[in-house]
Amino acid sequence: MSETSPKLRAELEGIPTYKPGKPAAAGGPVAYKLSSNENPYPPLPGVLETVTAAVSSFNRYPDMACTGLMNELSERFGVPLSHLATGTGSVGVAQQLIQATSGPGDEVIYAWRSFEAYPIITQISGATSVRVPLTAGDVHDLDAMADAITERTRLIFVCNPNNPTGTVVRRAELERFLDRVPSDVLVVLDEAYREFIRDPEVPDGVELYRTRPNVCVLRTFSKAYGLAGLRVGFAIAHEPVAAALRKTAVPFGVSQLAQEAAIASLRAEDELLGRVGSLVCERNRVVEGLRAQGWTVPETQANFVWLRLGERTVDFAAACEQHGVVVRPFAGEGVRVTVGEAEANDIFLKVAEGFRKEL
Repeated sequence: MSETSPKLRAELEGIPTYKPGKPAAAGGPVAYKLSSNENPYPPLPGVLETVTAAVSSFNRYPDMACTGLMNELSERFGVPLSHLATGTGSVGVAQQLIQATSGPGDEVIYAWRSFEAYPIITQISGATSVRVPLTAGDVHDLDAMADAITERTRLIFVCNPNNPTGTVVRRAELERFLDRVPSDVLVVLDEAYREFIRDPEVPDGVELYRTRPNVCVLRTFSKAYGLAGLRVGFAIAHEPVAAALRKTAVPFGVSQLAQEAAIASLRAEDELLGRVGSLVCERNRVVEGLRAQGWTVPETQANFVWLRLGERTVDFAAACEQHGVVVRPFAGEGVRVTVGEAEANDIFLKVAEGFRKEL
């Protein structure tokens, strides 16, 4: 038997592995998972019942065109059906965008640190990542990102609010940046945490897309809507981009359960807004508590907070786990902590207070 292995693409060598938030240990001391930016609330009213009713038909393929969901999104956002595309979470749609725009020799620009999937999906396509460091305040440096554009640039991600720092770029600076980007370079406004924004100066990407054909907006049902386990996201973009997304989509990628749950969630928006409001109040309480302890915490408009801990990052994460909460460490940089149940947030604040005294 030959020992020669099948030939695989060289671009896959050394590709970083996506690291999901660590789950709470079964049977262990950990009681709360604050590592994945999940919504701590159960499904919205009517959603569980809708999904349960749909379960009896999962021996059938789902509607590949996501017709019902697309119609609901078209009405909800006031956009043509031809400007919409769906995928397996916003990260799935982001990968479709890379496939549609970028390959070997092309460049994809994004801030760093930002969403950790960006370098993975860029390298898979064979394109080159161009990482632009955040400012000292952990915010996108849009001037530097514009300066990084070359004739090889095909796509730029702007994560707003940024994951994992929670920081935002505001209207004036974002519009100034968009004015500098060539019209043939696609700008993707990744707004996975849009619902948690309370700063009136942060623009809604959908409004920017309406007059800019090179702007695409990503949204997800995984965060505020609480459908992380069902994997459904969508893009709003002008027709050539949206059509390309539909071409690069995995056939039948969004399950019928996910489609039905997303539709039901959109129809329960009043309840959604109430839950998001409660999480925002908890976010404010956590931030104020950390600052009172002496921590420097960037202003966050997401459902998580960011602590820069440098070399103490892993130690801090271990201390949290020892006391019953799991957070998301980025070794050598900092920790991202989801705003969860009040009890979980209290434990986190207590650990942070004790750790702060040791610094």
